[in-house]
Amino acid sequence: MIPLQAVTPRALTMTIKGVSIEEARKIVSAVHRNGTLPGVVRHVRRASLEAVRAAGCVPALEVRAVQHSRIDPFVKYALAAPDGQVIETVRIPLEHGGRHSVCLSSQVGCGLACAFCATGRMGLRRNLKTWEIVEQVRIVRRGLDRARGQRVHGAVFQGMGEPLANADSVIEAIQVLTEPSALAIDGRNITVCTAGIPAGIRRLAQEVPKVRLGISIVSTRREVRLKLMPVSHAHPLHDVLDAAAEHARITALSPMWAVTLLDGVNDSEEDARQLAHLAQDFTLKTGLRPRISIIPYNSTGTQDSFGRTTAERETEYRRVLRNAGVASHKRYSGGGDVFAACGQLTALSESN
Repeated sequence: MIPLQAVTPRALTMTIKGVSIEEARKIVSAVHRNGTLPGVVRHVRRASLEAVRAAGCVPALEVRAVQHSRIDPFVKYALAAPDGQVIETVRIPLEHGGRHSVCLSSQVGCGLACAFCATGRMGLRRNLKTWEIVEQVRIVRRGLDRARGQRVHGAVFQGMGEPLANADSVIEAIQVLTEPSALAIDGRNITVCTAGIPAGIRRLAQEVPKVRLGISIVSTRREVRLKLMPVSHAHPLHDVLDAAAEHARITALSPMWAVTLLDGVNDSEEDARQLAHLAQDFTLKTGLRPRISIIPYNSTGTQDSFGRTTAERETEYRRVLRNAGVASHKRYSGGGDVFAACGQLTALSESN
């Protein structure tokens, strides 16, 4: 059966013979508007509707828990797939009133084992299917008060899992998220964040060029990055940034470079100088400045082996960047009291 919330109109016409593109758009719109395929869809022939009904379904994720942060407007959802696997999704408030972004999971667990990430300790259990990714947005959207102007404005693939290790499903989901008759999210408001898989970065540039790229840099020092991010053994940072440069040239979009500062590990003035040099080199190659996002470390629970950089050291780190002509911003990573902040997502039974 075809999960109808996970197909574009074009894909529907290619899968089910006899359905016109105009009918497919109306069917896709009806599914996303109603949450299911209604008995009648205006201007869709009965034969077309019955053919879709016979071949398609609208599967669902079970909402196991909804946790509202007590310190900010972040909301974490624990969602169970039909096989019982649990993923977590976060509703992120944006500065413009009523707008929200959705932090999406792309895998159950993660196989990259980044040392500072709770999800990495789970190991990889499986990839999410396209519909399971799309459904996260649909669930968050259902919880918004659209009468008061609340809506899903964007999405960021920075939840559980490495998106580019599940590139097929992630790209298909993006095509549904941006489809005007489906969820109609502007591609420029979607960011795919990766620990660094060059082939996947190149696919993004070719297949979804309006979508933004985020890269977890963490450290420019090879020996430090290898310890913190084992993926660096297969994909050294220079290979990742070569792919990111290609992405920038094709899309004309500046990448976001994320740096999670860890006390005494990657937060020295020399670390900042090396990052500044790397950013300057990237700008010379591409004509685009990377957007550097400084992320405070968030505790990952009882097995935590890192500490958050002090405010003074973080200020000094950013001062070194600024003096080198490299701008940075500090990301607000909310929902920490319900383990919804960056690096904290894990299965419901393993969190808190």
